[in-house]
Amino acid sequence: MEIKVLGPGCPKCKKMMESTKLAVELLGIEASITKVDDINDILKYNVLTTPALVVNEKVVHSGRIAGKKEIAQLISPFLENKNQEI
Repeated sequence: MEIKVLGPGCPKCKKMMESTKLAVELLGIEASITKVDDINDILKYNVLTTPALVVNEKVVHSGRIAGKKEIAQLISPFLENKNQEI
């Protein structure tokens, strides 16, 4: 699974990155988590507000910080085993 946190490096974006790492740990999965801070790369996702979360190249959240449980719920549909509890 590939997860990207989009944002220019502001405190909100850094917090979203931390929450994303915690969500992956909470789910007990392996994922590649990347921070995308280049504005041209962010614009490719048609995101108007950051921070934003992209899972397997699909934007699943943008505009505010999500907590680890919310992020885990956003990631869950992308898991092969959809019976996991959050």
